[in-house]
Amino acid sequence: MEFVIIGLVLVLVVVFFTMVPVGLWITARFSGVNISMAALVAMRFRRLSPSKIVNAMIKSYQAGIPITTNDLESHYLAGGNINQVVDALIAAERANIELSFEQAAAIDLAGRNVFEAVQVSVTPKVINTPVIAAVAKNGIEVKVIAKVTVRANIERLVGGAGEETIIARVGEGIVTTVGSSDSHAQVLENPDNISQTVLMKGLDSGTAFEILSIDIADVDVGRNVGAQLQRDQAEADKNIAQAKAEERRAQAIALEQENKAKVVEAESRIPIAIAKAFEEGNLGVMDYYNLKNINADTKMREAISADDGAEFDV
Repeated sequence: MEFVIIGLVLVLVVVFFTMVPVGLWITARFSGVNISMAALVAMRFRRLSPSKIVNAMIKSYQAGIPITTNDLESHYLAGGNINQVVDALIAAERANIELSFEQAAAIDLAGRNVFEAVQVSVTPKVINTPVIAAVAKNGIEVKVIAKVTVRANIERLVGGAGEETIIARVGEGIVTTVGSSDSHAQVLENPDNISQTVLMKGLDSGTAFEILSIDIADVDVGRNVGAQLQRDQAEADKNIAQAKAEERRAQAIALEQENKAKVVEAESRIPIAIAKAFEEGNLGVMDYYNLKNINADTKMREAISADDGAEFDV
C-alpha cells in the first residue's frame, strides 16, 4: 500500500511539473514580470507557448514598453511573430520612432518584417536598379544603373507597394528623361540631371518607402538604335520592292505565255483559211505551192542562221 501511495505521489509530482512551468514562473518573477502560475497553466490549455509569451513579456518589461499578456496571446493565436513585434517596438523606442503595438502587430500580420522596417527607418537602405536601357532623340542607346536610397515609411507599410514598384518607377523616369534629351552627349555630360528630374516626379507615392536620393552609378553608350531602325526599314523596303518586281515578272511571263497561246491558235487556223480560199477561188494551186516554197525557204534560212550562230559561239 505504501508503494502505491508513493507511486501516486510521484505521478502527481511529474504531472504537476509538466503542466505547471515552475521554472518559467520563477524566471518571470525574478525579472519583474507579474504573472501568476494559474495564467501559465491556462496558456498550456489554450495551446499557447508559455515560454515565448513570458520571454516577450520580459524583454518588453526590461525595455520599459507596456504590453499585456492578452495582446501577446491574441497576436500569437493570429499567427504573428511576437518576438519580432517586441524587437521592433524596442528598436522604435530607442530610435524615437512612434510605433504602437497595434501598428507593429498589423504590419507583422500583413506579411512584412516589422523589425527590418524599423531598421530601414533608422538606417536608410540602398536599392540597386538593373541596367536600364533608354534611347535619346538622336537614336543612340544609353544604359544607366542607378542607386536608390530609401527609408521605410511606417505609416504606409500596410498596403504600400514594395521595392519592385520603386525600381519600376525609377526605370520609367530614367527612360522618360533620357528619351527627352536631344542627344546622348547631354546625358553623358550631366548624368545628375537624370536623378534630379526623376526625384521630382514623386515616385514614392503609394509605396512603403520614402525616396531620399537617386544617384546615377554608371552611364554607358549602347547601340545606335536609330541607324539600326533605318537599316531595318531599308531592308524591309528592299524586300517589298523585290516582291513587287517578282510579281511584275510573273505577270510578264503569264502575258508572254498567253500571247504564245494566241499565236499557236492563230497558226492552227491557217490551214482552215487556205482550204476556204481554195473553195472560194481566191487561192490557186500555183499560189499554194509558191507559199509552201516560201515557208521552206524561210525555215532553211533560219536553220542556216542558227548553225552560223552556233559556230560563232564555238
